[in-house]
Order: sequence, then C-alpha cells, then structure tokens
Amino acid sequence: MPGKAVVSLITGLEDPEKVTVAFLVAVGAAEQGRPTLMFLTKEATRLAINGVATGVACEGCPPLADLTRRYAAAGGKLLVCPICFDSRKLDKGDLVENAELGGTVPMWQWIGDEGATTFSY
Repeated sequence: MPGKAVVSLITGLEDPEKVTVAFLVAVGAAEQGRPTLMFLTKEATRLAINGVATGVACEGCPPLADLTRRYAAAGGKLLVCPICFDSRKLDKGDLVENAELGGTVPMWQWIGDEGATTFSY
C-alpha cells in the first residue's frame, strides 16, 4: 500500500486558487491509492459544509465541486478542526459525508507510526 498523505489547508474561498491547488494535490494522492487526509482549519473549515465548495477558481481550473466529489469517491477524508468550526458557529449536521470533527490528536493517531507525506496550504 502506498504511504499516507496529509494536506493541511487553512484557506477557504477567500483564496479559491489555493483551495484548488490543495484539492488537486489531495485528489492526486487519493486517486493513486494513498490513504489521504485533509486537515481543515481556520476558514477552510467551511469547505466541509454541504454546498460551500463550489465555483471555479480561474480560467482552466477544474470546478471545486468536481474536485471534492472526486476526493470523496477516492476515499479521501476531511478532518475538521473543532475549535475553528465551533468558533464560526457552523452546524455539525451540515458536514459532508467524508468529514468529521477532530483536532491534532486524531490527526496524529490517523498518521500513526509509519508517518505521512505532508503538504500545507
């Protein structure tokens, strides 16, 4: 089995190109069969809400909705910082299927002893 990948994203739709790049990296890893986790913090927590990750960041960029669909279909997981999520008064009932609330301890537990390749955006 290929090694794990973790993509940390702090940016939301205020910088859609950065979000697109982070999802492209995550989709690439997940579609190659790597266990992949995106750790969403700050404004990126909103991306785990149904209907938020939409639009096209730039001419020629893939739609965010397509990237999030592909990521979920490839088994990619979203781990959403609960402190960031709650401070924005978001509703847990609106989380997409492949998302769950969890902080750094669950992230490290998911990584485990074998480690992971990491990217940060």
